[in-house]
Amino acid sequence: MAALPRRVAMPPTESQTLQRQSTTFMYLYALAVSGGAVAYMPFLTILLPIKVTALATDKLLPTLAIAAFAGALSASLSNILFGWASDVTRQRRFWILAGLILSSSLMVIMPTVQDTNVLIAMIVLWQIGLNMMLAPLAAWAGDCIPDAQKGMLGGLLALAPALGALAGAIVTLDLLAAFPHREVLVACLVPMMVAPVLLFGQPRAMPHLMEPVTSTSVTTSHPAIRMWLARLLVQIAEASLFAFLLLWFRSLDPRFGENGAAGIFALVLGLAVFMSLAVGYWSDRAARPITPLVWSAGVAAGGLLLMAFAPGLFVAIAGYLVFGIASSIFLALHSSQTLRVLPRPQRRGRDLGIFNLTNTVPSLIMPWLTLLLVPKYGFDALFLLLAGLATIACLILLTMPRGRQAGRRA
Repeated sequence: MAALPRRVAMPPTESQTLQRQSTTFMYLYALAVSGGAVAYMPFLTILLPIKVTALATDKLLPTLAIAAFAGALSASLSNILFGWASDVTRQRRFWILAGLILSSSLMVIMPTVQDTNVLIAMIVLWQIGLNMMLAPLAAWAGDCIPDAQKGMLGGLLALAPALGALAGAIVTLDLLAAFPHREVLVACLVPMMVAPVLLFGQPRAMPHLMEPVTSTSVTTSHPAIRMWLARLLVQIAEASLFAFLLLWFRSLDPRFGENGAAGIFALVLGLAVFMSLAVGYWSDRAARPITPLVWSAGVAAGGLLLMAFAPGLFVAIAGYLVFGIASSIFLALHSSQTLRVLPRPQRRGRDLGIFNLTNTVPSLIMPWLTLLLVPKYGFDALFLLLAGLATIACLILLTMPRGRQAGRRA
């Protein structure tokens, strides 16, 4: 493909702004992103602990900790690498397909592993293949979905965690309990969800979204920096609660079981899908892309405060519902609105890889944060700290210069 002329991009014209991407492509794209969630959520949260338990019961926690750290590190680096590779080659589909084949093949092999060291090595390789698919897939949306539809895109992206959780429920059905290779089921589901956009997705060209930028001043006040920091803070709160929510509920009521926690997770994810679609649609119509992020971060902080001062289980569950729905809306819409503030379209994949650090870094911070606070001060102190982080995220976005909220490049 011939190189595009390198020039400073101008704001899109009125005709370009009115041009819209086909809803068919957006639905297929959302299905593919959900396939990415199905690729890792059931495995990392359910199947991997089961596998490690079978291999080394006496070394369960250390093995899982090493696997989580090595996996997060390889995911972070490979996401940046393959995002950059798809920028340089200007090929998104090729890398998505290659990553789909590699990650699915490794998932099929995973049940045959009988050694913990080999398992950890396989997880590192699998994370590389998975991010070979995920990084260019994320950048593809920035190439062909205009700013006027990014709210709708964010709403559709809320399907990903919901379908990922549903896949986890499916692979743990009693019907499949006797099936020793449930990883194969995951490996079959993912291509069924990702392949349609590769085969049938024909997005309308959006040349104004691909115009290279050669001179961009990225300072601490740049919207991309603000968006990165805000997401990191909310992700730390979300990751902390995801890991320790059941323990907290049981500290309030020892009779609270796994089914109750699973039901609450399902309710949060289900409601978040519909609310994210509604809020995203409103943000497109009102041309207020950042406002829903400000409000959802603020409401998330309120939910955490309610949890910190909850006198009993009922108020605690209500507080988590408020936080869970608000943070899910924030993360879904943030993923799409980030695309409008990235400084260089010709390095969109690489920059999204850097944004992806907000998804992996919290998994490295969260365990230490919890271990420092909870044993000595209790869960209340943790929730107060997380509420503070969500409030800071809200203020970071609230004080973003209004002229830059539309994401137009200077």
